[in-house]
Amino acid sequence: MMNPQDILAMTEFVEQQGLSEQTLSQLRDQYEGHHFTWCMEDDINVGKPYLERPTFKLYLVDSRDHCSTLTNDEEIASGLVFAECVED
Repeated sequence: MMNPQDILAMTEFVEQQGLSEQTLSQLRDQYEGHHFTWCMEDDINVGKPYLERPTFKLYLVDSRDHCSTLTNDEEIASGLVFAECVED
């Protein structure tokens, strides 16, 4: 389970710090037990973003089963995917 207030705090942190491996590493240290992934927005072809920001879209991840899937349910989410948006 991921607390909606924590998700917003994580999102604000990434907005302030910028999307980078260092930023995700800091999130991993602060929010142990949750998974954080960074990819490009066009790498995700399914699902609806949980949140959208100018520089990234945020997806929640459900890792209860063998294969992880995207979800919009905080109750079953175990991690976040920050999908970076770049202008063409």
